[in-house]
Amino acid sequence: MSTRNKVVLAAVGWLLLITALHAWLNVNWAAVLNDYRPLEKRKITVAYIPVTCQLTCPVTDYISRFSNSGEIFLPRMFQGFPEIKEALISNKVQAAFIVAPLAIALVSQGVPIKVVYLGHRYGSAVVVRKNGPIKTFADMRGHTVAIPSRFSDERLLLFRAMKVWGIKPNEIHMVEMAPPDVSGALAAGAIDAFSMGEPFPSQAEMAGYGRVLFQARDYWPDYMSCILVVRQDLIDKRPDVVQVLVDGIARSGLWLDKGKPYREDAADFVGRYYYNQKPALLRWALTKPLDRVMYTPLAPRKADFDMVRDLMIETGVLNKKIEFSDYTDTQFSDKQTLQTAWKYQPGIAKAQ
Repeated sequence: MSTRNKVVLAAVGWLLLITALHAWLNVNWAAVLNDYRPLEKRKITVAYIPVTCQLTCPVTDYISRFSNSGEIFLPRMFQGFPEIKEALISNKVQAAFIVAPLAIALVSQGVPIKVVYLGHRYGSAVVVRKNGPIKTFADMRGHTVAIPSRFSDERLLLFRAMKVWGIKPNEIHMVEMAPPDVSGALAAGAIDAFSMGEPFPSQAEMAGYGRVLFQARDYWPDYMSCILVVRQDLIDKRPDVVQVLVDGIARSGLWLDKGKPYREDAADFVGRYYYNQKPALLRWALTKPLDRVMYTPLAPRKADFDMVRDLMIETGVLNKKIEFSDYTDTQFSDKQTLQTAWKYQPGIAKAQ
């Protein structure tokens, strides 16, 4: 064999090796192979975005991999709610963490989904530039505030504060922005403030250019934002799978609320393996203070959702009154009341 042929063969072999390594390291083979399973045996795909309001999603996925039954579902990260909405409608994901007003709006538009559980309580804040002109909420007049969606609790939170301060809707300019983009926009002066879930308020605080004007609980006791929705066809055909999902999320909430060491552990593996965020940022958001965001109790309550629905109608993003039973299914949260926190600690090979 000539030297030239040897070089060509070596180059081809090297290319094949690199391609194989790339596929082995970077392709989610569980998701690829899942599509070839029989429908009744496929793992469901659950959508989430990288916020602490949805932390129970990656926590459940990570810890369940150490359990005897293995991973419960396939998590899929998105950067914003519009993309999740389209994935839900097209059945590319069967369950998702989204904001409560969006879920209500989708059901009112005929999208067949149901709220089965909450993602958190508290954990959202309004943040302004540290050395900017906004000292109190009264100073928000004439300024630009970013929100994750017009169908979001963070938008409704602003309206609740506006009522207290006597500010009219046309006196504040609200713009929709993907949560991961708001801190950079605030630092660059593209916006004057944002109303958003953690860890982005913490990110602005840690970097030194942002200041929390108020926490959600200051104007909204028992505040909730992100909730877990499931497609109706999954509820009808595979209710056992939905129950396992809700049970896993519930157990993760209980585990996170056991104390600071558990939250610090979650900050480490979620930041590294799921959110692509610095663990120090998540540790700040989850522990300063510990009740900055809470993960219990998370069963859907009619009074909470009735208030969200009424605020949506009042602020012009919902044109009809739909009942709690039209967009929620509480059978799964009712059955998970006997669940206990995951028994898991770093370095232990098994979770129970």
